[in-house]
Amino acid sequence: MQVLLIEDDERIAGPLAEGLARYGYAVERARTGSAALAADEPDMVLLDLGLPDMDGIDVCRALRRRSDVPIIMITARGEEIDRVLGLELGADDYMAKPFGVRELVARIRAVSRRARPGATAGADAPDGAPAGMAEGAAVPGLPARAPGAGGPPPVEAPQAVGPLVIDRRTRQVHLHGTPIALAPKEFDLLVHLAADPGAVCSRREIVDQVWDPHFFGPTKTLDVHVAALRRKLGDPAWIETVRRVGFRLHVPDAVRPSDAVRPSDAVRPPDAVRPSGGAHPAAGA
Repeated sequence: MQVLLIEDDERIAGPLAEGLARYGYAVERARTGSAALAADEPDMVLLDLGLPDMDGIDVCRALRRRSDVPIIMITARGEEIDRVLGLELGADDYMAKPFGVRELVARIRAVSRRARPGATAGADAPDGAPAGMAEGAAVPGLPARAPGAGGPPPVEAPQAVGPLVIDRRTRQVHLHGTPIALAPKEFDLLVHLAADPGAVCSRREIVDQVWDPHFFGPTKTLDVHVAALRRKLGDPAWIETVRRVGFRLHVPDAVRPSDAVRPSDAVRPPDAVRPSGGAHPAAGA
């Protein structure tokens, strides 16, 4: 895997590049934002925010405009607002310095798996699965397939949770018919919560399934992604925090009356529309 390390501090970039090389990564370095934007597109970007010629946030924005390359921000800026801003601009993960190479490698592997769900070998294989999975093995986020079944796998229809529509096949999300741009990790988090709307998912379960069973970072990363996802959905009530347990996805009460279509309304012919102020017909109740 080709990794572009955008870091101007030699004391950090040198040891980091050496450490990643020991894990088999080919590291190309860029010391400025302009050099990073002029470089060939890599498989992964590690982006420091404190660059000498431009803010790393602007580099992230420019990269995201032209490419879906996975981006992990590595920076000394540890405030929540910085993390949220970076994730909302398209970064797939955010690491605050200091951190270990082992943790960084774990995050690179996790982000790579989520960004390239079709990969089946090496570091891109599903969590805990060896290269070349057995036929019929279940992959998170994809429908199960019976052993020996011929032909292409079944196509999974988009899922509707109130006005929120999630298409796992195309990795697209629409809310009230408007597309919502999500980073790969945000999409995976939403898909996991939407697997059973209304059910509570524990923090550990979410981290294991959306990130990595061997994830070494703080679970605060989950809170940052939840905050970013809430902002993009436009209403924090979409994702409810269950204190000391985890999170659950449900349709906010504020959108239910205007978005829910009653079966009786859907099938009533035009001449059966109830008059203003009249009682609701019993049919279809």
